[in-house]
Amino acid sequence: MKYSVVVVDDHTLLSQAIESMVNTFDKFKVLYTCKNGKELSDKFTGSPMNIPDIVLVDVNMPVMNGIETTQWVVENYPQVHVMALSVEDADNTILKMLKAGAVGYLLKDTQKEVLEKALLELMENGFYHTKEVTSLLIDSVSGKKNRSNVEFKENELKFMRLACSELTYKEIAEKMFLSPKTIDGYRDSLFTKLDVRNRVGLVMYAIKNKIYTP
Repeated sequence: MKYSVVVVDDHTLLSQAIESMVNTFDKFKVLYTCKNGKELSDKFTGSPMNIPDIVLVDVNMPVMNGIETTQWVVENYPQVHVMALSVEDADNTILKMLKAGAVGYLLKDTQKEVLEKALLELMENGFYHTKEVTSLLIDSVSGKKNRSNVEFKENELKFMRLACSELTYKEIAEKMFLSPKTIDGYRDSLFTKLDVRNRVGLVMYAIKNKIYTP
């Protein structure tokens, strides 16, 4: 017996690649793929045969995004395990997905064996968290904010340096080859990490800590 998986991603090629990968796993098979949460909800309500064991969902999608999709699945089909599989690595985005009810969060560049392990642990334990996500959860619960010992992802540092320029957030997104939503995620995550309220506070932190040199 194989566990059933549904992939929800608006990028067709990526969706097909994920489907092909999952179908090579001994204990899993993909039932179907969807382009957004609305399409998934229509499938779920259309037939009980369409309800899988696991839903792998992207975060940024049109019509009904990953957070909205996760909330809908958890509220209406709590027996289904929802795991985020996304390019979004901003802490704020990860926390939003977990608060929405996702029981795991992986990046799309995750190795094949890690994805298989994650799916197995989902079915065995009901959740799967990497060390990074576990640490993030602990910090969010404890309210830990040590501004003098903050660790940044490479893209967060790039964003912070560009934020110290006269570029708009939209122009920063173009320069980093990322979507405006991803840039918003980095901004919100840094505001939370550094306990600052605006771009000025972010720039002051970057200059003070020599992340950016005028």
